[in-house]
Amino acid sequence: MLEELVQLDTELFVYLNGLGTESWDAFWMFYTTKFNWIPFYVILLFLLYKRLTMKMFLITILVIALMITFTDQITNLFKKVLVLRMRPCYNHEIDDIIRLVKRSCGGKYGYFSGHASNSMSVAVFMSLMLRSKYKYLPYILFVWALAMGYSRIYVGVHYPLDVLSGMLFGAFSGFLFYRLFKYLQYRFERN
Repeated sequence: MLEELVQLDTELFVYLNGLGTESWDAFWMFYTTKFNWIPFYVILLFLLYKRLTMKMFLITILVIALMITFTDQITNLFKKVLVLRMRPCYNHEIDDIIRLVKRSCGGKYGYFSGHASNSMSVAVFMSLMLRSKYKYLPYILFVWALAMGYSRIYVGVHYPLDVLSGMLFGAFSGFLFYRLFKYLQYRFERN
C-alpha cells in the first residue's frame, strides 16, 4: 500500500513538474524565493498593526516568530530524522526526466516541504487574525500558500505528498498559534 502511494506520488510529480516551460521558469523561481515575499509580509504586519493595540501587536510578533520557528523545526525533524525521504532530484529513477529549475536541489531529504508548511501556517494564522476586517484576505492567503506549494513541485524539489503534508501541518501550526495568541490576548486584556 505504501509503495503504491509513493509510486503514485512520483508519477504525479513527474506529470506536474513536466507541465513547466522555460517561459514560466523565472516566474516560479521568483515566487518560490522567500526573500521576495518580504514586502508582502510587511503589508500583513501593517494590517495587524492597524487592528491591534501596540502591546498586542508586539505579542503577535512574538507569537508569529514562535510559530515560524516551531513549524520550521518540526519540518526539519521530519526531513532529517523521522522520514528521510529523498527529494525527487536525488531519485535516480526519474532524475533524467524531471525539470530541476533551481541551480541546486537543496538538502538531500524533502519530506515534508518547509515552504509549504511555513506559508500555510502564515496563511491560516493571518486569516484568523484579520478575517473580520478583511473578508477576502483568507482566500487570497490560501491561494498564495497553494501556489507556494505548487512552486516547489514546479522547480523540481518536492513531491506532491511533501507539499500536501507540509500544508496540513502548516494549517495545524497556524491554528495552534492563533489559539495561543487568543489565550495571551485574554490574559493580557484582563490585567
